[in-house]
Amino acid sequence: MKTIASFTVNHKRLLPGVYVSRKDNTGHDTVTTFDIRMTRPNYEPVMNTAEVHTIEHLGATFLRNHEKWGSKIIYFGPMGCRTGFYLIVAGDYGSEDIVQLLREMFKFISQFQGEVPGATPDACGNYLDMNLPMAKYLAERYLDYVLTGITPDRLKY
Repeated sequence: MKTIASFTVNHKRLLPGVYVSRKDNTGHDTVTTFDIRMTRPNYEPVMNTAEVHTIEHLGATFLRNHEKWGSKIIYFGPMGCRTGFYLIVAGDYGSEDIVQLLREMFKFISQFQGEVPGATPDACGNYLDMNLPMAKYLAERYLDYVLTGITPDRLKY
């Protein structure tokens, strides 16, 4: 079998950042998959499932309700390794195109108050596995240390 593209990225050198993971064509349309890398792989601890789950709920809610980007959002969800998230967007974009959107999203998460959207037994298959305080901490950390003043080495593999 052919090795998939994401397994060819050297994870020993990968820093937290915003990367284009792949671009796919579906007929006449392009779909861009972004690697929203929040922790340094194989170097620092991975995120726990509760905070990942919380970021997923808050991030997906924010993105799908965004005035400009909402209709272009196909998917936002966690990586199996728990070092970040994938964001799939309709259109042909580069990492720099979504930095402002991610700043808005992570600010929203870091300042969120109240009940996590969809965290009910009717709406979620594991609604008890949530950790809002830790999700807010990780969102603020990513916003401050990666997205604010992001450098070119954190935008391209």
